[in-house]
Amino acid sequence: MGLPTAVTREEWRAARAELLALEKAATRARDALNSRRRELPMVEVDTAYVFEGPDGKAELLDLFEGRAQLVVYHFMFAPDWDAGCRSCSAFLDQIGHLAHLRARGTAFAAVSRAPFTKILPFKARMGWTVPWYSSYLSDFNQDFGATVDSDEGPQERPALSCFLREGERVFHTYSTFDRGLDNIGFTTNLLDLTALGRQEEWEKPAGRASALGAPAGSPRLRYHDEYAD
Repeated sequence: MGLPTAVTREEWRAARAELLALEKAATRARDALNSRRRELPMVEVDTAYVFEGPDGKAELLDLFEGRAQLVVYHFMFAPDWDAGCRSCSAFLDQIGHLAHLRARGTAFAAVSRAPFTKILPFKARMGWTVPWYSSYLSDFNQDFGATVDSDEGPQERPALSCFLREGERVFHTYSTFDRGLDNIGFTTNLLDLTALGRQEEWEKPAGRASALGAPAGSPRLRYHDEYAD
């Protein structure tokens, strides 16, 4: 598969107009889907989960920082790992200034099963400032589907969960997993707009990235301080 077909500007505008109609339809479908998501019922969280953070022990309510909503990123970092997941690290690299979320009454925190004594040095290495807690002392990840049992033992999976607070009561409103996080990240959103895309083998048209010798995406994903350039 070669590069995109080279055409005149007029031909490009015509093709772009056709795609724009599809993009607008997808935008309307996305808005409708988001509306359906907001209409989901919620479930009260009645388990007293215990986390460990920079100030010691914390409860789920503490992660709200007094705000109405909480978004938790279930960062894949098992207790026996020496470092966090590379894909999760790439995701957390993209989290910007939290003031924009906080101004809308929404807190953000990463949660992992690794002990906080492992999280702290890795967080420092990556240079992150987002709140990050250990759920090592609780079944939080398991209860919200971010850690699943298998024949090989507990397996981590990328996930994101949303919670709503009403006074002292906490409710679970939404969770998504794996490809459900696809369009949340800055990097994947930008790459989806480019001619070479994410440079993943599953993408269509097949073989597009190899036309310019571009590397495959996820298989070569690294921590941000491990790239040569």
